[in-house]
Amino acid sequence: MASRIVSLAVNDRQQEFIAQPGTSLLTALRDALGLTAAKRGCAQGACGSCTVLLDDQPVPSCLVAVETVDGSSVRTLEGVATDGELDEVQSAFLEDFATQCGFCTAGMIMTAEALLAENPDPTRADVVEAISGNVCRCTGYEPIVTAVLDAADRRKAARNGGQA
Repeated sequence: MASRIVSLAVNDRQQEFIAQPGTSLLTALRDALGLTAAKRGCAQGACGSCTVLLDDQPVPSCLVAVETVDGSSVRTLEGVATDGELDEVQSAFLEDFATQCGFCTAGMIMTAEALLAENPDPTRADVVEAISGNVCRCTGYEPIVTAVLDAADRRKAARNGGQA
């Protein structure tokens, strides 16, 4: 099969690039668009290090053939901060020491973003379930769970005029 032009809205910017058949969304993001936050980990969809939001749903981008999502919306870690300011999830990960080696961080943050968009007031069990598809070999997960719950509290406080 021949290469084709793929068009995606990536981090709210329309992008077009040429992709060979079977090119993963992860490869396209990293190699064609230079967005390297999502990491190549297991290449089997089991580690979560390549998680991005595809039409607002977290997906392992290593398993998605980019030609099958032509016309879709993709959000990567590079598209989370606004005007250079970290959002609540990014700030909580930083301040709650949930970013040791950093390899899993982009996937964890994107998973947390999806969780909080769907469930703005998650329980600890909700967070644990949401990140269960993301592997972290450094933190022992506790700082990550704490950071996600902290981010939820920060967003709740922002919605309530500073009161959690």
